[in-house]
Amino acid sequence: MATSPSPSPAEAYASSRRRGKHPQLTRFAGEVSFDFDDFQVRGCQALEDGHGVLVCAPTGAGKTVVGEFAVHLALAEGRKCFYTTPIKALSNQKYADLADRYGTDTVGLLTGDTSINGNAQVVVMTTEVLRNMLYAGSSAIPELGYVVMDEVHYLADRFRGAVWEEVILHLPEHVRVVGLSATVSNAEEFGEWLVEVRGDTTVVVDEHRPVPLWQHMLVGNHLLDLFAGQNEADPGEQLRINPTLLRRTEDLGRFAPAGFRGPRGGRRGAPPRGPRFRPPSRVDVVDRLDTAGLLPAIVFIFSRAGCDAAVAQCVRSGLRLNGPEQVEEIRRIVDERTADLPEGDLGVLGYWEWREALERGIAGHHAGLLPAFKETVEELFVRGLVKVVFATETLALGINMPARTVVLERLVKYNGEAHVDLTPGEYTQLTGRAGRRGIDIEGHAVVAWQPGVDPKAVAGLASTRTYPLRSSFRPGYNMAVNLVAQVGADAARDLLEQSFAQFQADRSVVGTARRIERNKEALDGYTEAVTGDFDQMLEYVELRAKISAREKTLSRQNTAARRAGTAESLEKLRKGDVIAVPAGRRAGLAVVVDPGLDPIREPRPVVVTEDRWSGPLSAADFPAPVEALGRIKLPKHIELRSPKTRRDIASSLRNAGIALPGRQRRRTSAGDDAELAALRRALRAHPCHGLAEREANLRWVERYQRLAAETEQLERKVAATTHSLARAFDRILRLLGERGYLGPGTGENRVTEHGHRLARLYSESDLLAAECIRHGVWEGLGPAELAAVVSTLVFEARRDTAGEPRLPGGAVPVAWQETSRLWVELTEDERRHRLDRTREPDAGFAWPVYRWARGESLEKVLTAAETNGQELSAGDFVRWCRQVIDLLDQIREVLGKTDPVGAAAKQAVRALRRGVVAAGGA
Repeated sequence: MATSPSPSPAEAYASSRRRGKHPQLTRFAGEVSFDFDDFQVRGCQALEDGHGVLVCAPTGAGKTVVGEFAVHLALAEGRKCFYTTPIKALSNQKYADLADRYGTDTVGLLTGDTSINGNAQVVVMTTEVLRNMLYAGSSAIPELGYVVMDEVHYLADRFRGAVWEEVILHLPEHVRVVGLSATVSNAEEFGEWLVEVRGDTTVVVDEHRPVPLWQHMLVGNHLLDLFAGQNEADPGEQLRINPTLLRRTEDLGRFAPAGFRGPRGGRRGAPPRGPRFRPPSRVDVVDRLDTAGLLPAIVFIFSRAGCDAAVAQCVRSGLRLNGPEQVEEIRRIVDERTADLPEGDLGVLGYWEWREALERGIAGHHAGLLPAFKETVEELFVRGLVKVVFATETLALGINMPARTVVLERLVKYNGEAHVDLTPGEYTQLTGRAGRRGIDIEGHAVVAWQPGVDPKAVAGLASTRTYPLRSSFRPGYNMAVNLVAQVGADAARDLLEQSFAQFQADRSVVGTARRIERNKEALDGYTEAVTGDFDQMLEYVELRAKISAREKTLSRQNTAARRAGTAESLEKLRKGDVIAVPAGRRAGLAVVVDPGLDPIREPRPVVVTEDRWSGPLSAADFPAPVEALGRIKLPKHIELRSPKTRRDIASSLRNAGIALPGRQRRRTSAGDDAELAALRRALRAHPCHGLAEREANLRWVERYQRLAAETEQLERKVAATTHSLARAFDRILRLLGERGYLGPGTGENRVTEHGHRLARLYSESDLLAAECIRHGVWEGLGPAELAAVVSTLVFEARRDTAGEPRLPGGAVPVAWQETSRLWVELTEDERRHRLDRTREPDAGFAWPVYRWARGESLEKVLTAAETNGQELSAGDFVRWCRQVIDLLDQIREVLGKTDPVGAAAKQAVRALRRGVVAAGGA
């Protein structure tokens, strides 16, 4: 891995100019209006020197300068550059930036549902698009010189992260990769992997924030520093929590607010008398920030409904953060951005309320917002026309929306399954938006205090520097058939072995492998410590172990047989039987007053003893079966709670003249066991039995055995970890072979016609979609019906808003049942092959997308969904429609327009792509 010196930015830049070693960097730097930082200079120099580059720096530090220099180099060299991003919104934003700089003839955009000048010299795209181009053998690849992978740390995403590694592994050797990542603690490890798979790569790590970040807590209406006069921006500085903050929160923490509930939801007892804490309203928070000069701000609320409610609260309060001139500019931008929206849909979209909030300088930002609305908010915020945005954490995923201040309402978020605490990495990603380079001299992160929030925990989040990047790469069905078709199964295994996931897995057992080696050295030492024949000693120890194991087995068998016999004898006891309790505090004679029979459990007879104790006994109280020694007459109704009754029964027992039996010796089955007897004879006849130093030697042998067992367990762990991806790949190949997607032989011929179809289906449920096509379960469906059934493979209801799905009539229910049946069969095979299960189809979007494809209005579709108990925002509706369109497009391409299902897919796409679904935005 290449290393680079660390001169000051000015020195590095001046040196490169004097030597003329980096003329392109000199030319590029002359086109911008700011001086480059040290890490930017080093990254650009490495690129011009012919290296690949990995740049890890804080959010907002200016990593994209290195990516933009790759674009500059590509244009200067007459080669192509692909600029990839994890999300469409970021691709759109980057396209706009580069198109402004180089012109729309030079720059293109590909995001799956948007295609602008795709053959341009510079193309911005989502990473999935580039992955698909590589598998399809795009003619643009040979001309490709550079690939920028913005937000490359996204490869840790468990749903989509594998795409990044697929691209890195598949790109031709001549392509230089520029990885831009947020600060991660294992950047060197990631860089070492890039060196292995891509060749010479320079790793540039910079933890310095160009705009210092100050940490605060908002306690009531008081904004207090988290740290005592120290700057979190300096990673080497020892941070000390503000004692004033600790005192104030400790004082207030003793007085829970009215109605405050504890962590488990139970209402706490009455708080002690004192000042009752009332958290500030969201309007108060904005006012406080405005007074302190801390706007514009992003307030993170981990709830869509919470974001919408916050905007509504601010509007109702009359809050205005803009003047007349700003309002006029906002109106102009809003009109431009929303010109494509059908006028008849504006009411159901909440357009007028949204617009009024914008004019006041207030907005929400979350995944449920209409794409055109989100993009408008982003533009207005960057221009300084929106002063406060209430957002979910989706805003933190790389979108360039820096603020002066970031506020966290809570430090807990819902992850789709449970409410979990924010991690240090998430905290840094969110607060990293604070501080606009070139505008602010410092940024501010504010955590709203409430009872139960410990400033020490907040300080831990703010100061933790360990954010390791962990690969989420794993082979899938589409990947498998594409790899087999392109390079064959053997080469595909080699490729998987090169993944970052396998690289990390192998490294995780390096320490274990070293421990195994040390153990083996110790085992050799134990062998040498034994005097005499080691193998004979080992054999003798094993004989003793077999004898011990057999004795334990016989003991367990004897105990089980005794307990079963005892339980059976207890079932025969009747009221009035006199028995002997053999041991314990209740030893002696006892009379049964209730047999205690139970149809499920063992009997527990209730007795009265000679000393007037009364209670139940069980089989555990008797080492042998129980026999009645005699009988006494008892009253028909017995009240055991009465001392007189117990005294009378005990007196009758003592006067009955029944004697305790003598102790009987019980023989165990061990003495009669032939196998145990043979083992004991073999032990006595063994050559080691009579050795003088036998026991000393045996201790060494027993140590050897324990260490050998531990070593074997460690070796199994290493074996399970190394080559783990290749083994998973082989399990996938076996399933695909059974289902007819792969045939006998190797290479291209091994992929069948069905396999080639699967290779062009890029979906989370790719194999299920291929199975539906293969078995013809979608044949005979009209365009709207096909859209409804296909939606079940892409839609996933939010767990907190899922209602009972409603299906259209006609042929849809049968096609849906057949799709579900194929899913059940597939998951059974996946379970048998020990593979991850394909997600269950979800019919929650079938009815809305069916009605939209039939031409109904947006208002009718959303109203019907609400009537059916579904919470479906306009933004969600557009997003899911576009995902359905994406899969329908793939089906059309796979089957062709002459195929009935392919033709229906084409018509369905045309029917869905209208109105708000077709309007601008991604």
